[in-house]
Amino acid sequence: MNWIAKELELLADASLGRSLRESSPVADAPGYMMRGERKLLNLSSNDYLGLSQHPAIIEAMREALLSEGAGSGASRLVTGNRMPYSHLEEALAEWQNCEAALVFANGYMANSGVIGALVSRGDIVFSDQLNHASITDGIVLSRAEHARYRHNDMEHLRALLNKHRDRRRKLIVTDAVFSMDGDQAPLRELAALKREFGAMLMVDEAHSGGIYGKRGEGLCHELGLQDEVDIHMGTFSKSFGVYGAYICGSRMLIRWLVNKARPLIYSTALPPSVTAGVLKALALVQEEHWRRERLFAASSSFRCLLEASGFKIGYGDSPIIPLIAGDNETALRFSGALESAGIAAAAIRPPSVPAGTARIRFSLSAAHTDKELTDAAAQIRIIGQQLGVLGS
Repeated sequence: MNWIAKELELLADASLGRSLRESSPVADAPGYMMRGERKLLNLSSNDYLGLSQHPAIIEAMREALLSEGAGSGASRLVTGNRMPYSHLEEALAEWQNCEAALVFANGYMANSGVIGALVSRGDIVFSDQLNHASITDGIVLSRAEHARYRHNDMEHLRALLNKHRDRRRKLIVTDAVFSMDGDQAPLRELAALKREFGAMLMVDEAHSGGIYGKRGEGLCHELGLQDEVDIHMGTFSKSFGVYGAYICGSRMLIRWLVNKARPLIYSTALPPSVTAGVLKALALVQEEHWRRERLFAASSSFRCLLEASGFKIGYGDSPIIPLIAGDNETALRFSGALESAGIAAAAIRPPSVPAGTARIRFSLSAAHTDKELTDAAAQIRIIGQQLGVLGS
C-alpha cells in the first residue's frame, strides 16, 4: 500500500489534497454554520431556499419517525416501499405535470442508474464536458460510447450527432444549471437537436429545481420545454433542504426504471422520515414564492458587488457564483483567509473544474440578508487585493 502514500504526497504538492472537516448548523441563524467554536457566514451551502432547518419539515420528519420507525428495512422492491413514497411520487408527478415519478436515494444514484438503464454497448451518450461527475460515471458504467461536446457548443454537438446518427440509441444529457459555473444549458437548442436527430433528452435540474418556474418546477418549465424532455431529474438536497432525488417522465419510463435501474433495485430504500420531510418541503417550495424572489435579488446584488470590485466571476443569474482564482494554491489561500474573516466559502479545484480554473464557489441562500452579503463582499475585495487576485 506504499503507493497510496506516494500518490497522496503528489496531491498535496499540487495543492489538490482534500480532508473532511466537521461543521454544524446554527439553529437561530440559517445562513450561518459552526466550525469548531467559530460562527461563519455560510456561502458554500446548496440550501438555496433556506429550508434545511424549517420547523415544518422537521416536524413532518419527527411524526414519520414515530409512526413508521427509523429505517425502511429493505429495498423498495422488497419491503422498503413505505406509504410516504407513494404520496411523494404522486405529488412530484402533479408538480412536474407529467405522468409518473420515481424517487431515488440521491442524485448520483439517479443519474448513474437511469443512464445505465437507457443505454448500453452499441449506444452513444452526448454529454456536455462540464456535466456533473454522476453523469460522467453513469455513462462509463453503462458501457455506451461517451461523446463529450464542448461546453454549451451546439455546433459541436450537431457535428457529433450527425457523425453518429445511425446509432441504435442516442441520449443527450445535460445539467440545466452547471454546478461549478452557475450558467445555464441552451435547452431550446438541445430540444431542437433532439427532435432533428431522433435522440432522447435527459436534463439534470439538481441546481435549478426549486429556483426557476412559477412553482419552482425548474428551468425546463420556466422555458416551457417540459414536454420536450424525456427524462427529467432533480434532487431534494439543494433547494428542498433535505435528501434524495427524483426522476419524472412517462409511466412507461418509470416502469422501465423500476425493472432496470440497478441503484434503485439493489439499494435500501430511504427512511420514511426523509420522504415525509421531502413531501413537506415540496409544498413549501411551491407555496413560498418569496424565497425564490429573495434568492434572485440576493444573487443579483452579490454578483454586482463582486463585478464592481473587478473580480472575474461566472456568467448567469443563478445563486452559484464562481470567483476564478486561477491556480490551486491561491484558491486554497483565498478560502483560508475568508474563513479567518468569518466566511465559509470552499475552494474548488481539479478534477471538479478544469486545470487552471480553480475558484471560490459562492452559493447563496434566501436566508442571507443584504447587509450580510454587502459586508462579505467588502471582505472578499480586501482579501482579493491582499492575495493579488485583484490589483491594488
